[in-house]
Amino acid sequence: MSVALDMSAGETPDIQALVARTARVAEALKACQSGLESPLPAALDESQYARHGRAWAATYVAVLSQLSAYCTDMAAQSRLGALEYHLVHIVFGEYLNQLAGGLPMSQGEFVRPADMGLDDPLPGFDSADIAYFRKQGNTGARRVQVAQLLAQLVTPEADAGLDETHLMIRDQFRRFAEEKVAPHAHGWHLDDALIPLTLIEEMAELGVFGLTIPEEFGGLGMGKQAMCVVSEELSRGYIGVGSLGTRTDIAAELIMQNGTQAQKEKYLPAIASGAILPTAVFTEPNTGSDLASLTTRAKKTDDGYRVFGAKTWITHAARADLMTLLVRSEADVKGHAGLSMFLAEKPRGTEEDDFPVDGLSGGEISVLGYRGMKEYDLGFDDFHIDEAALLGGQPGAGFKQLMQTFESARIQTAARAVGVAQSALDLAFKYALDRQQFGKPIFSFERISGKIVMMAAEILAARQLTYFAARRKEMNARCDLEAGMAKLLAARVAWAAADNGLQIHGGNGFALEYPISRVLCDARILNIFEGAAEIQADIIARRLVPTK
Repeated sequence: MSVALDMSAGETPDIQALVARTARVAEALKACQSGLESPLPAALDESQYARHGRAWAATYVAVLSQLSAYCTDMAAQSRLGALEYHLVHIVFGEYLNQLAGGLPMSQGEFVRPADMGLDDPLPGFDSADIAYFRKQGNTGARRVQVAQLLAQLVTPEADAGLDETHLMIRDQFRRFAEEKVAPHAHGWHLDDALIPLTLIEEMAELGVFGLTIPEEFGGLGMGKQAMCVVSEELSRGYIGVGSLGTRTDIAAELIMQNGTQAQKEKYLPAIASGAILPTAVFTEPNTGSDLASLTTRAKKTDDGYRVFGAKTWITHAARADLMTLLVRSEADVKGHAGLSMFLAEKPRGTEEDDFPVDGLSGGEISVLGYRGMKEYDLGFDDFHIDEAALLGGQPGAGFKQLMQTFESARIQTAARAVGVAQSALDLAFKYALDRQQFGKPIFSFERISGKIVMMAAEILAARQLTYFAARRKEMNARCDLEAGMAKLLAARVAWAAADNGLQIHGGNGFALEYPISRVLCDARILNIFEGAAEIQADIIARRLVPTK
């Protein structure tokens, strides 16, 4: 559809100038990064606001650094087109201005240099290139030009910079999601229905559950970036489907890194084939992220262990065949050191009985979104676990074992968030082109197309930061900082995209029949699970800011 927009203020792309400018900005921001890593002034030493503000600011610096690398790589391949050129300008312009004048950690929480104990302007912000982007980056004229470029596309999406292998993976799973997931997703959501087992079987045949499991154990042996691409495309169709692989990835990584050889041989091939569906059983009603306070206990007996206690927010619990179960097995040891991880088998639930096994009961938690697998409260009352189920045969090592999986889980959550954000953008874009008001598509109105342009820009940014974290994980480099940053930003981007997408739909967006209402509900959880945004910022801050 042709959309009339004023292009008189358009800018002709100068690719090499952009590459050079972004590289110089990345260099100038090293001074800003050093400032963010400096000790807090005494007056702010106990300020959570200051520490979390620095975490957010450092995330912005990391995003701009990765977008600079993206520009260099894409220009070398002659793939940095006009759309990518202008979107990079918009991100640089907007994020640099936010760093200087007010960065939104969430709605109603803005952090400025003084709040973080830093001078205004920030270190490095005397750069001429930073001044250029702040003035010329995110302008109304540029947003209009991007809107015109987007209007010529079927899908409002910049080139992600994927190589040939990852492009093939993306295209395969995009087709699958478009054909097998998206047409049914809203119905599953409205009915609060479980994702059909037939679809899960098809996913298993495509290798979703064995994606990162080594070939020797029946998997595909691929890397974390492939995991991101698959998670993103499936979540673009429906977050419930995109999240099916999360529990698999957590369980597989726990076993690969910590399991005995017998545990690896028993469980990894079955997980890879989809014969075993795992679930993560960590959270308790009064603990949340405070795992050191877990009280569910495993009592040693002659024939293994007996478990007593309660767990909550357990995803896909009724259908699961295997629980990665974190409990307190060392009664006399307080804190993290008393926790153990078990590979606890259970029979899959039936239509008549969700939990057909002695010692385990459960009830469904009704939720706004993120349906398809369902959430459960679980009660353990003399539930039996074989002694061989202790992960790696190591009592008291459960917390340490779990921490090893958090990098992958957060990278995958960032990828899911990017997929949800792209879904919101897809829906908003189509609606804005189709919806006629005052004799023309609403996409023609600047504040409608401008919202869509900002969605596309921030999705590009979040996607590049997520891919960077995944590549570091593939290299076996420590990446808890990068994974946390990717998850922190991508979750906010997903919520903003969903919220703006619903706003573009107007009153129709508030109607349950429109899929954007589902996407809004699904997006909201991303700032909470796998570490709430506040917890995530705190983790990043602890890596950044020296403590006295």
